[in-house]
Amino acid sequence: MLKGKLKLPDKAKRAFPDRLGSLVAGFEDKEEGNRGSDLVFESGEELETIQPNGYGSGGETIAADDKRSDLEYELSQPEINLEKLQRIASSGLPDGGGLRATAWKLLLGYLPPSRDLWEKELIENRLKYAKLKEELLVSPSQLTRKKVGALSYCDHPADGVVAGPLKRHEISEEDHPLSLGKASVWHQYFQHTEIAEQIDRDLQRTHPDLKFFWGLESMRSILLLFAKLNPVIRYVQGMNEVLAPIYYVFSTDTNEQNAANAEADSFSCFVRLLSDSVDHFCEQLDNSAVGILSTLSRLSELLKANDEELWRHLEFTTKVKPQYYAFRWITLLLTQEFNFHCIMRIWDSLLSSPYGVQDMLLKICCAMLLCVKSRLLSGDFVANLKLLQNYPDINIEHLLQVARDLSSDPSTYRLSLTL
Repeated sequence: MLKGKLKLPDKAKRAFPDRLGSLVAGFEDKEEGNRGSDLVFESGEELETIQPNGYGSGGETIAADDKRSDLEYELSQPEINLEKLQRIASSGLPDGGGLRATAWKLLLGYLPPSRDLWEKELIENRLKYAKLKEELLVSPSQLTRKKVGALSYCDHPADGVVAGPLKRHEISEEDHPLSLGKASVWHQYFQHTEIAEQIDRDLQRTHPDLKFFWGLESMRSILLLFAKLNPVIRYVQGMNEVLAPIYYVFSTDTNEQNAANAEADSFSCFVRLLSDSVDHFCEQLDNSAVGILSTLSRLSELLKANDEELWRHLEFTTKVKPQYYAFRWITLLLTQEFNFHCIMRIWDSLLSSPYGVQDMLLKICCAMLLCVKSRLLSGDFVANLKLLQNYPDINIEHLLQVARDLSSDPSTYRLSLTL
């Protein structure tokens, strides 16, 4: 289990539908972000990391140029064809130029297909985020000063001259730092101190090799706001890793206005993405039909359907259960298994899946097993566990092709795997 998993009462369980409005209070239930980013990044700023295997040849450069042209054309249409966008994204979105940022927002349903509605939707959601942030992330002392300031302004005469001694403003019980009442703003503030400290520790470990992620206050605000708006699930260790790709892609958008509002947009898209898998973070739901154990069982069945020999070896010979290695794969959407550029390529396929993120995620997890089949068949419990908990470098395009070709019917499985 992930450290810090939170128990969820049974009665509160079904608080996580697919839509943003129902998941987070303050956002309306729509299908279709405040000047969010506190850091300023130059447009088009890129990570200083190597490209994944399989990139760089002349033929691939031409193909990449054609793909960029196709994507630019599709995103320029008055009405975006989401099915066509999914097909383009499934083969990998081009880096740079803000194309991935726009495509992800569309694939996640944050932007509606109609371009005419984009500006209105962005303004509304960014303003809602700004309001939520102002209400929930301001310290009680700041709130008190605002109240006192407002009262003082009302009490002062128009000419600014105060007759008689100055009055000391009364502090209500709910505004007092020592109040133990549940309605006290200070009581609620101290309740979230521990969560904020956990978020700070996790953010320090978020891709420490990449300077982009050093000291990002925006990511802290997003995670803390999510925790406050969702008292049932709050914050669970690892959510920072799920947020990181979204925030990076949106912050490096070449559109300056979009990059400046990366925090607000990232929050909304983070919630949308998490709503599809949030039950995996709830320990109380582990044994339910929507819990992580059920999902791990689906992975096991998928492997059995496509390669029963490997399934039997892992399940019965070496007894390497999916719980030992795939828990992290699934809950963190593979963000801990590959380098950052590869993660973004994998997420292009995850977000563009017409059957949903979880369906494609399980196929990729199954493909990860198949692509190291020979090593697994020759390994014992210790060797296999070490291999799967520290997955080796692999050609990402090959891995994704294996995942796309998977079938639930083993008789139709005809892949030539590089083992």
